[in-house]
Amino acid sequence: MERAIFAAGCFWAVQHYFEQEPGVVKTTVGYTGGHAKNPSYEEVSSEQTGHAEALLVEFDSNKVSYEMLVRHFFRMHDSTQLNRQGPDIGEQYRTAIFYLNGEQKAIAEKVRAEVQKGMDKPIMTEISPAKQFYEAEEYHQKFAQKTGRGLCQVSYEKLS
Repeated sequence: MERAIFAAGCFWAVQHYFEQEPGVVKTTVGYTGGHAKNPSYEEVSSEQTGHAEALLVEFDSNKVSYEMLVRHFFRMHDSTQLNRQGPDIGEQYRTAIFYLNGEQKAIAEKVRAEVQKGMDKPIMTEISPAKQFYEAEEYHQKFAQKTGRGLCQVSYEKLS
């Protein structure tokens, strides 16, 4: 299994849509990219931790490539928005790819450049080295699946 970390707004929808991708074995919502240790949802929401709501994806690279996951990431949200997605505003909702190695960094940068060519606004997605990933509280895990809510910022048209 390989791992990848993405942030594309509210992690509930991001988790739901990555779980639809064949080859994705497990997903975990959490927080990363900031400076606070073991942050809570309330602390991350206060914008004092520097963390983004993020998704740790475990995937079978024989079934889906990291590049395909990065392309799926760019299809599912508006990467031209700074520190927001849909109705959610704040640095915790930023668009980011947290790479785990040099190969992931190169792929993420390549795909971002390709996607940028087809856009009239600049892509705001940060591509940064992965930091410690902190698992979110249990009630956030698979929230959309449990409740049928939390899918607001994902572009349904782009995923079809």
